[in-house]
Amino acid sequence: MKQLSSLRKISVSVFCIFLPLAASGGDLYRLSAGAAEAGMGYVCTIKSDFWSSFHNQALLAYNDQLSFGCNYENRFAIKELGTRSVGLMIPAGKASIGAVYSNFGYSDYRREMTGLACGLKLSDKISAGVQVDYFSEKTSGEYDNTESITFESGIVVAPTEITRIGVHLFNPVPNSLRKRTLPATLSVGAGTYLSKVLFAGVESEMSSGSKLILRTGFEYEAAHKLWLRGGFCTNNNSFGFGLGYLTKVAKLDFGFTTHEKLGITSSVSLIFKLH
Repeated sequence: MKQLSSLRKISVSVFCIFLPLAASGGDLYRLSAGAAEAGMGYVCTIKSDFWSSFHNQALLAYNDQLSFGCNYENRFAIKELGTRSVGLMIPAGKASIGAVYSNFGYSDYRREMTGLACGLKLSDKISAGVQVDYFSEKTSGEYDNTESITFESGIVVAPTEITRIGVHLFNPVPNSLRKRTLPATLSVGAGTYLSKVLFAGVESEMSSGSKLILRTGFEYEAAHKLWLRGGFCTNNNSFGFGLGYLTKVAKLDFGFTTHEKLGITSSVSLIFKLH
């Protein structure tokens, strides 16, 4: 029985290490939090929202309220592949400061990420942001624990009041300067409000060692304080769908993404506006 338990732990640990990358086709170190973002197929470099601000730090500049959020992602209904995230945003004049923490895995394999970010409006139409990231991986047994530090940055340009263009770069640091290799990722997106209640966007992502990924998504305000979302990602032909509802004290979002072979990943986010 002990041997079977050990074999199960080893197999699940290997699953945790390699499946998220294979399933997403992108960078497994980048934060994947946000049920609203999941519902839109992770089109999140251009639309200002709580979790999108940690996908493109330039969006932090649009935050004008003290906010706290938590998110849980249940990948393929396997508890060992769950990701838990918390974040905090603090307005500071023309700038906004953000802090985020995320952990993935279980007792025998755990990957943690901590980030400190700042976004600033450079003009009425341009904003920029930067974030410092700390990553750690911990495994049981004889495997070495690893730690890495890097940064990411982004810029958002608003040519009109209803249109935005966003660019985000993760880990623009030569791997020769560190012991642990981290992939670099470039994301470029554009989005617009087709009407007062309908937003649509497209995005492309290129990560070192991976193929180009294209995403498209929309958000529709179906009723007062109720949003419906949908999206598509070319990697693994993944569809996203979800909904959000704003209560008196918090915003609740649900998101679901599909995988053509592995099933459905569900996400739930709860965001509080603190006064």
